[in-house]
Amino acid sequence: MTRRRAVRTALTLLVTGLCVTYLLWKLDIHRTVHVLLNASLGWFLASVAIQALGVPPMAWRWQRLLRARGVHESLPWLNRAYFVSYTAGQVLPTAVGGDASRIYETSRRHPGRVGDMTAIVLLERALGGVATLTLAAIGFALAIGRYDVGAYVWVELAFVLGSAVLAVLFFARSARRPLRRFVPVLRRFRLERASRAFYEGVHAFRGHTRLLVGVLALTLVVQAYRVLAIWMAGRAVGVDLSPRPYYVMGPLLFLVMLVPFTINGLAVREAFFVSFLTQLGVEKELAFATGFLFFVVTIVLAIPGAVIVAVENLRRASSRAPAQTQPD
Repeated sequence: MTRRRAVRTALTLLVTGLCVTYLLWKLDIHRTVHVLLNASLGWFLASVAIQALGVPPMAWRWQRLLRARGVHESLPWLNRAYFVSYTAGQVLPTAVGGDASRIYETSRRHPGRVGDMTAIVLLERALGGVATLTLAAIGFALAIGRYDVGAYVWVELAFVLGSAVLAVLFFARSARRPLRRFVPVLRRFRLERASRAFYEGVHAFRGHTRLLVGVLALTLVVQAYRVLAIWMAGRAVGVDLSPRPYYVMGPLLFLVMLVPFTINGLAVREAFFVSFLTQLGVEKELAFATGFLFFVVTIVLAIPGAVIVAVENLRRASSRAPAQTQPD
C-alpha cells in the first residue's frame, strides 16, 4: 500500500511539474499578473453567482436518486452537503474528493448503506459525464467551420467509448456472467463484498428509466448554464470571444477535471486553457488568466462549505464542554 501511494504521489508530482513547466515556457509572468490584477470584478462575481445557483438543482437531482433507493433526505441538508463537498475538493483530487465527501456524510447518516450511497453518487457522476459528452457534441457542431479544435475530438471519443462500456457493464443483464470471472480476484483482495454492493446499487436503477432520463436532461441544462461561468471568467480578463467556443471547451474541461491528475486540478486546468484558447487566437497570458480566475471562482464557491464545517465543529465542541466539566 505504501509503495502504491508513493508511486501515485510521484506520478502526481510529475504531471504537475510538466504542466507548470509548460506554463512557464509559454507565459510572460509580469503581463499575466498585470492582467489578473486588472480583472473586472463585476464579471468575476457574475461567474461566482452562476456556479452557486447551479447547486440547488444538483441537490434536487441527488434527492431524487436517493429517494428511488428508499433514502429520504431534505433539500437543505443536501445543499449543505454539496457546498461541503466543494470544500473537500480543494484539498483532495478534483471531483473525486467532493464525491468521497458526499459518500462519507450520507453513509454516516444511513449506516449499512455504504454500497448504495457510493453507487448513487457515482451514478450521478456518470450521468453528468454523459450530459457533458452530449454538450460537447453540440459544441463541436457549433464550432464546425468556425474554430480549429479538431484535435480535441479524440479526447471526447475516448470518453464516449469509456461511457458506453461502463453502461453495458452496469446495466446489461448479459454482462453479469462475464463479470463473475473477476469474483475470485476481488475476493483475494477482500474487495468482493464492497464491489458487489456497489454493482447492485447501480444495477438497481435499471428499472428507473424515466428517472434516469429526467436526471440526465436536468444535468444537461445545468451544465449548459454553468459553461457561462467560464465565459464570464474570460470576459473578466478581457477575452473577447462569444460563448460559442466555450461550449466546445467547457465540456472537455469538465471531463478532464474528473480525472485526478493533481490536487484540485492544479496546473492541469490552466495548461488546458492555454492549449485550447491560444488555438482561437487568444493571447497566452489571457488564456492562462481565464483558467486561473475560474480556479479562484471554485475557491470562492468552497467558502460556504468551510464556514459550515467550522460552525458545526464549534457547536459540537461547545456542546461537549458542559458535559465534560463535572464539579469536584
